[in-house]
Amino acid sequence: MITHLKGKLVEKNPTHVVIECAGVGYFVNISLHTFSKIGDSESIQLYTHLQVKEDSHTLFGFSEKSEREIFRLLLSVSGIGSSTARTMLSSLSPGQIRDAIATGDVPTIQGIKGIGAKTAQRVILDLKDKVLKVYDIDELSAPSNNTNKDEALSALEVLGFVRKQAEKVVDKVVAQDPGLSVEDIIKFALKNL
Repeated sequence: MITHLKGKLVEKNPTHVVIECAGVGYFVNISLHTFSKIGDSESIQLYTHLQVKEDSHTLFGFSEKSEREIFRLLLSVSGIGSSTARTMLSSLSPGQIRDAIATGDVPTIQGIKGIGAKTAQRVILDLKDKVLKVYDIDELSAPSNNTNKDEALSALEVLGFVRKQAEKVVDKVVAQDPGLSVEDIIKFALKNL
């Protein structure tokens, strides 16, 4: 019903924000991931998910559509409610959750407070196929903490290259010389694309 809110940021807390839209203040529950993405600017836009129960209507907000998508996937798992899904997105980034599910990484998901072994296995079992299909993942490379690589990939996407192709080329370039600058990674990648 409410797909996004755009308005004035009235109140900001690690667990919720209040957004004023056309004179109406909306109380929106957020994850720590979204909290970290929200700057101190007065104007804000969040993608939302409205949860309707018999006794309440609860609004959840996300800085990125991908985070909302992961949240909705998590809610589809038996035993995962909105508070558990929000805790998961507060503990790990949406990308980390997606990758952990896609690779069947039970210890990563189990490392989240309140998630036991059975729940972690159920999350992976229920969502692995959906995650692989939705994000069109063939094979996952080991997660890297190389911000230069990430910036180079973003730049190549902006230039119009398909992410999967660009990622393979960038991975090869970075594997040969992990210390390259963003500009050099892009230059070498462009020669091979």
